[in-house]
Amino acid sequence: QVQLVESGGGLVQPGGSLRLVCAASGSIPNPNVMGWYRQAPGKQRELVAAVTTGSNTNYADSVKGRFTISRDNAKNMVYLQMNSLKPEDTAVYYCNLRNIGHVYWGQGTQVTVSS
Repeated sequence: QVQLVESGGGLVQPGGSLRLVCAASGSIPNPNVMGWYRQAPGKQRELVAAVTTGSNTNYADSVKGRFTISRDNAKNMVYLQMNSLKPEDTAVYYCNLRNIGHVYWGQGTQVTVSS
């Protein structure tokens, strides 16, 4: 089993920044893709950004140029640097780890962008 624990969410004003951190532990399959998804009230969960073990990245169009995903394979951690935050970024953000046949989720961390 794999455990994912997120941290770093909170309340921030529009234009501000937050950094989310996800720590993975347990029997982590390799290679894998780690990523961040988000779910706003009344909406479906959506991919925000993902990064492979080899550091190839993928971003949702809505966050390109504002968010940066990175990972530390030695520490089994993934990060999401979020800049120029907008009210529409408000959501619960979930850490995700997947490889062939396995998908794992964290418990989520709330990000609220409001003045």
